[in-house]
Amino acid sequence: MLRIAVPNKGSLSEPAAVMLREAGYRQRRDSRELVLADPDNDAEFFFLRPRDVATYVGEGTVDVGITGRDLLLDSGSSATEHLELGFARSTFRFAAPVGRLSDVKDIAGLRVATSYPVLVSTHLAEHGVTPAAVVRLDGAVESSIQLGVADVIADVVETGTTLRSAGLEVFGDPLLHSEAVLVRADGVDADALGVLTRRLRGVITAREYVLMDYDCPVSAVERAVRLTPGLESPTVAPLHDKQWCAVRAMVPRTQTNRLMDDLYEIGARAIIVTTIHASRL
Repeated sequence: MLRIAVPNKGSLSEPAAVMLREAGYRQRRDSRELVLADPDNDAEFFFLRPRDVATYVGEGTVDVGITGRDLLLDSGSSATEHLELGFARSTFRFAAPVGRLSDVKDIAGLRVATSYPVLVSTHLAEHGVTPAAVVRLDGAVESSIQLGVADVIADVVETGTTLRSAGLEVFGDPLLHSEAVLVRADGVDADALGVLTRRLRGVITAREYVLMDYDCPVSAVERAVRLTPGLESPTVAPLHDKQWCAVRAMVPRTQTNRLMDDLYEIGARAIIVTTIHASRL
């Protein structure tokens, strides 16, 4: 039975549960549940603090888990990143009072406040920078400079609005581009991991692609299939009217309307887009 760790709260919790549910696994209905067996899928779920997931996986207490890449790297765990899951994307940046610093080298001798001390210390060491101190805070690091705890902060940045309201600006290159990832322990059963991986990839594909069907004049088929090549090759079938054929292909969801416009311009009609609920590629 595959033991899977899932974040029990925070921004990763609900999206992880939704993805697993779409992949065909049972998920808890009561947030107080800590363990959930799913015998139909030969799996058992353990609901853990997001920061602890990588640690449990690295120790081999559970086989795999869903966490953030930032949390994985900050944990110092031996768990291995196995699969990007496509949600909870974020950028990790340094920030300081406006106009004060411009490069990571400027951090030398300064105090850095962060909720990710291992990640930050490792990054600074890799760049040959020795700070005065890396101050660990559990949250609200934006206030640490004003309160005199630090000179620089390192934190997740989305829009930057919170930083600007605190009189701060980002500087230097990002430390990390993070997102939710599936991590695995050493020695996990390859067959069981393969099933989970295919299911999750199927969900990711279903979210990123749609199925496009359209009628196309035979004379325009070659142009049409160049627009919608599908993953391997589109399906092209003759219609009763020999001057027309039906085409079906998977296309990126974000390009749907542009492709419909382009297909219409070359003569395609009856263009229909269908959501994909599951897939195996």
